[in-house]
Amino acid sequence: MAQDAAVPSARPGTDASGVAATVASLMPLARTELTELVAFRSVADPAQYPPEECDAAARWVADALRSEGFTDVALLDTPDGTRSVYGHLPGPAGAPTVLLYAHYDVQPPLDEEAWLSPPFVLTERRGRWYGRGTADCKGGFVMHLLALRALKANGGVPVGVKVIVEGSEEQGTGGLERYAEEHPELLAADCVVIGDSGNFRRGVPTVTAALRGMTMVTVRVDTLAGNLHSGQFGGAAPDALAALIRTLDSLRAEDGSTTVDGLAADASWDGLEYPEEDFRADARVLDGVELTGSGTVADRVWARPSVTVLGIDCPPVVGATPSVQASARALVNLRIPPGVSPDEATALLTAHLEAHVPWGARVRVEQVGQGQPFRADTTGPAYTVMAEALREAYDGAGMRIAGMGGSIPLCGTLAALYPEAEILLIGLSEPEAQIHAPNESVCPEELRRLSVAEALFLRGYAEAGRG
Repeated sequence: MAQDAAVPSARPGTDASGVAATVASLMPLARTELTELVAFRSVADPAQYPPEECDAAARWVADALRSEGFTDVALLDTPDGTRSVYGHLPGPAGAPTVLLYAHYDVQPPLDEEAWLSPPFVLTERRGRWYGRGTADCKGGFVMHLLALRALKANGGVPVGVKVIVEGSEEQGTGGLERYAEEHPELLAADCVVIGDSGNFRRGVPTVTAALRGMTMVTVRVDTLAGNLHSGQFGGAAPDALAALIRTLDSLRAEDGSTTVDGLAADASWDGLEYPEEDFRADARVLDGVELTGSGTVADRVWARPSVTVLGIDCPPVVGATPSVQASARALVNLRIPPGVSPDEATALLTAHLEAHVPWGARVRVEQVGQGQPFRADTTGPAYTVMAEALREAYDGAGMRIAGMGGSIPLCGTLAALYPEAEILLIGLSEPEAQIHAPNESVCPEELRRLSVAEALFLRGYAEAGRG
């Protein structure tokens, strides 16, 4: 749940009206650029979309950085086979350096029939811009561009800026994390602004201070040498799909709480609460359907582990034959709170799945992705400056500090590599954006305000460093 940030006011900078006016004038360009970016089907999974789509998006980002005067612009070939885009804009002598992050890869559109407009065509409806990646996180890169352009038009960019735009964040394959660990000097900065989070609610300026990490595994169950006629063999032949379902069911208690053997699931969130009625509305829970788990909503989504079965390989209903299945496979995602190691969580999840498969079925578990959890220290000077910048951009509204149940794997890596750097998470993914779902969208007003806030933050952070 969001809470008011207990931070003092930063020193006032120069008049912010010029920055705000410039950003407002650039919004048509922002829409054009986001339209171009959304058009790239940049899902970082060659089994679903051609890798050329991601390469084209990466080149678009690199060209945008070059056009803004960035030097050392490079397409980084990361160990997972994808590309991240890096650029450096040197600042005045003695100025601090700020790293700006976004990612250009996106989730697949899922059920395209559920989209009211084509997922890779930016479409305006009811004042929002719809399309995959508009909020998560191509819009985050456009936000960075708007902020930097506004500063250039109003006295110049007063800090050194590094930009890193990831190419496989949604896949959780760890390419950029490993690249950063192998090149620790590349992303070194005094402060990091991650543009991949979001406001607690539209119009409520928010910085995210805690992220769950995650591990992702495939689990395969085998019982027979081949499929069998269900009439001739059903009743005695072990059904691999049924065995998989029983195994997956062991990951949840009767109330829906996550139950991985050996993994604690009783932590509490120590901030203000996320009202259940608000959560039901945000999650679009159907009337009469209960929420899962125990404790407060904030406990469940920010402070405790959560398991989700992302997909199952089995015959579709249409075209299915009356057969006992010989093999079945599932993709399982386990979110973990700060304080839990992804390696430990993977080991516990693997052991749990192996222990709970029935009937002596053969089971094989393979990790396919992971990400570190993260918790920020919100007491530093950058949070003071950001609080004032958001207050200015949101007409006096106070900054809120929230948790987020999702993962941004790079955050943990950056925190380990640069322990002195403050890390702030802002972005466009407020609840109405429906990221990862059909009909993802961004609110242009949020894009405008957050771009103004980021520009004012960079200006204020430079002043704070000189003071």
